[in-house]
Amino acid sequence: MGTIIAQFLSGLAGAASLFLVASGLSLIFGVTRIVNFAHGAFYMLGAYVACTLANAWSGPLGFWLALPAAVAIVAVMGGLLEMTLLRRIYRAPELFQLLATFGVTLVVQDLVVIVFGADDLLGPRAPGLKGAVEIAGKAIPAYDLFLIAMSPLVLGLIWLLLNRTRWGILVRAATQDRDMVAALGVNQKWLFTGVFMLGVGLAALGGALQIPRDAVTHQMDLAIIVEAFIIVVTGGLGSIVGALVAAILISELNAFGILAFPKISIVLIFLVMAVVLVVRPWGLFGKPTSPQRPALGLTTQPWQPMRTSGRLLIAAAIALAALLPLGASPYVLSVGSEILIFVLFAASLQFLVSVGGLVSFGHAAFFGLGSYGAALLTTMLGWPMEAVLLAAPLLALAGAVLFAGFAVRLSGVYLAMLSLAFAQICWSIASQWVDFTGGDNGILSVWPAKWAAKPWAFYELTLVLAMLGVGLLRLATFAPFGFMLRAVRDSDLRAEAVGIAKAPVQWAAFVLAGLLAGVSGALFAFLKGSVFPDAFGVTTSVDGLVMVLLGGMGSVSGAMLGAGVFKTLSIWLMSATDYSKLAIGLFIIAVVVVLPRGLAGLRDLLPSRNLSRTKENRP
Repeated sequence: MGTIIAQFLSGLAGAASLFLVASGLSLIFGVTRIVNFAHGAFYMLGAYVACTLANAWSGPLGFWLALPAAVAIVAVMGGLLEMTLLRRIYRAPELFQLLATFGVTLVVQDLVVIVFGADDLLGPRAPGLKGAVEIAGKAIPAYDLFLIAMSPLVLGLIWLLLNRTRWGILVRAATQDRDMVAALGVNQKWLFTGVFMLGVGLAALGGALQIPRDAVTHQMDLAIIVEAFIIVVTGGLGSIVGALVAAILISELNAFGILAFPKISIVLIFLVMAVVLVVRPWGLFGKPTSPQRPALGLTTQPWQPMRTSGRLLIAAAIALAALLPLGASPYVLSVGSEILIFVLFAASLQFLVSVGGLVSFGHAAFFGLGSYGAALLTTMLGWPMEAVLLAAPLLALAGAVLFAGFAVRLSGVYLAMLSLAFAQICWSIASQWVDFTGGDNGILSVWPAKWAAKPWAFYELTLVLAMLGVGLLRLATFAPFGFMLRAVRDSDLRAEAVGIAKAPVQWAAFVLAGLLAGVSGALFAFLKGSVFPDAFGVTTSVDGLVMVLLGGMGSVSGAMLGAGVFKTLSIWLMSATDYSKLAIGLFIIAVVVVLPRGLAGLRDLLPSRNLSRTKENRP
């Protein structure tokens, strides 16, 4: 009994920090509708600033003064970010927000290393709370009891702020109807800035309070943001009470899952979120949200088949790519194969996001399933590469069939988070099922057949499969199925009125995209000769989204261009600088702000293009 009580209290202490981060994230989304993936970066900054100040300020009050100082400093940073970047994308689709704030996360990761150093930092113990209290025969740290008391205190203060002040009334009104608040003469800009600073301050406080318990590292942002999103989505976006309940639920699952289910402890929290979203798509305490921004399909130009000149250009590009082995080194061919693999991966994601309007933040799940399918069939069953390339994508297809059955009931950020949960469940299984998947050691010796072992042969094989996959996606886009998918995307009610059922059409889109992502994953396994759990990682999904956005949301072939440019840039930056994350993050932010229509939109800036448009628009 003493062990159970101690574990329960440990879970409550962990819930306190998670609640602070999640409540700030929920508050920001409730008012601004910004899906702030950079929230974990502010949590990390709060920990770094508080640790630095607490170590610099000696005396018993140094630690307690460092906490509010860190919160204030990081809150000001958040306000500056809101005014310079986020105001530009308030009305943008969720995908643009996720990518922009993820770019901020990458930038902050490298800036932290530059400013604070690459080594982990250790914070001081909290003065006055260094001892332990015996409860049920177990020594419970006094600081953990202090953290447990923080959650209801912060919840009460937030409730008073939102319900007993004029500013809080305006915030709650903006949560319900932002346009009506603006019509009443309220300055939304400063209201949103204040809310964002408050949410960021809560995240910074959560990070600052952790310095006596854990080491401060430059990887703690991604670890906390995934759990924070799980809590916010499970509790309901915009619900502070929901954030507290979900934080306690998730923290206790973490605490007891390690004892009861050590081999699947990581999977439990993602399973809980997935079950909640399936049963109650808007979370435990959330409410269905009305659309606050145009759908992705409405931000693009009308879809048109490629003209003859465009087809000739694509054919010429493929012909030149096929001739690359004549003068390229083995390294260049290996890089070219990797680019082609991600061309197919990005094209499959572009089909979902752009044609179907299905925002997926976990497309890496299908990529990883294809990779692990190829690795397991090759190493455990000894299948030849030819058979593996046919069979391995079927594992991704099976995953897509299973996931799509639940995903078609959701939309927007809830769909994005469910897809993330699915990918993280796959990552958790790959990481913890060591006997089968090798865990973090991965699966090695995944080699292609002898005839494809030479770089030029594997490159040509990849080129053929990638072009066939992209061609299939393009054919589906302009087939009757593609028109039905776009009809559902633009208005599911109108589509239903003319006899187009939403669920089967979107289900088929997931299956097709998942299958082709599995093909790219299988090719990637043979290219690298090994597979690791990061094939399911968030970074893989984000890379695909950046490629889609860079190429152009409204361009069927834009993913090819986006994948080529982004992958080439990423490989070059990783070899050219130690701060590749900083450069890539700035690049992502620039693409979202400056080129929201991607590289394909540059053609509209040409004088000849503008002249032809003017002639078309004349009466």
